[in-house]
Amino acid sequence: MNSQQLPVVRLKIERKSNHPWIFQKMVEKPEVKPRPGSIVDIVDATEHWVGRGFYNGHSRIALRVLTEDFEEAVDEDFFHRRIAEAVSLRREVLKLDSVSDGWRVVHSEGDGLSGLVVDRYGDLLVVEFFSAGAFRHREWIYSALRAQFPGCRFYAFAEEHVQKQESFDFRAPEAPEPSVITEYGLKFRASPGSGHKTGFFADQRDNREYLARLCEGKTVLDICCNSGGFAIYAKARGGASEVTGIDLDEEILEIARKNAYLNDAKVKFTQSDLFPYLRDAAARGDEWDVVILDPAKLTRDREQVISALKKYNDMNKLAMSVVKPGGILLTCSCTGLVGEEEFLDMIRRAAFFAGRQVQILKVAGAGADHPVMAHVKESRYLKAVFCRVF
Repeated sequence: MNSQQLPVVRLKIERKSNHPWIFQKMVEKPEVKPRPGSIVDIVDATEHWVGRGFYNGHSRIALRVLTEDFEEAVDEDFFHRRIAEAVSLRREVLKLDSVSDGWRVVHSEGDGLSGLVVDRYGDLLVVEFFSAGAFRHREWIYSALRAQFPGCRFYAFAEEHVQKQESFDFRAPEAPEPSVITEYGLKFRASPGSGHKTGFFADQRDNREYLARLCEGKTVLDICCNSGGFAIYAKARGGASEVTGIDLDEEILEIARKNAYLNDAKVKFTQSDLFPYLRDAAARGDEWDVVILDPAKLTRDREQVISALKKYNDMNKLAMSVVKPGGILLTCSCTGLVGEEEFLDMIRRAAFFAGRQVQILKVAGAGADHPVMAHVKESRYLKAVFCRVF
């Protein structure tokens, strides 16, 4: 590629890292500022060409490196290649089609496409933009996806805080018809555009399946049950004797009820805030054999991590108080800023304050369709810890 075709952005530093994010403070202000999301060549302070990627002068992440190969153009073919590689991993290596027709197609940095997430729900592809660069080149992305999924439907969106940070405007279209997917033989409605991320949490697929193995004949409480995934697995696949799911959001509980109906699973869903619900249950002496705690992301702000950990501590202390001695607690966090060690330390403290002992059986994360590049640990966001509580 002739680098003269592209604007050149210079770094204030010598590049000694291969992390795809380069922050604004490390970048010289270009004399002529390329538009947010432009593809640029990157030169470091020693005048070495170090990569090619998206530039955004408005974002904290000023550069997102897409290639460190000087000969590799970032063009429509580039997106076709990267997306074909991502699909090949899921289909040929992980053989996900034999398990589900709902899986993550592109996991941002984990697949070398910073700022782009794509989930597949049957014939519906849900495209989420996290960067102005991915948004700006969306037609190339759609074209590459169509090549892999002929005849697919698209639903694309970007969260408001992302549009603000990345300086682009995108009004999501009307929510599409939900797609019914199959996962380990169970059926779920994926409803993108319902205000619940991309419509279904495929990242917990393997954790749902593992949890189901621990539920036969047991009473189960699914806290923050969302669209009912863990609760329905516990009943329909695990053979639990009695399952209760609680969530604060009545809209998502409607979807959960429909999912339970699809699987002929008898689950009692209740609209409630978890804090009063668990306090009242503990006061009555109610206990369950298996308790799942899978709250939504608690913060995106590094400054708020301490208060997020305090909230996790309060939630987990209450959840432990309603687990029968020797019962199972699955506790999860999808807050990427909270590391695994911090989360495990929080569990230890919650157990201490709850006056319980916790035996950790398994520490898991997202499924293999959410790969993490070893040099980009930020892609590893989900923690799922299976415990016994005494």
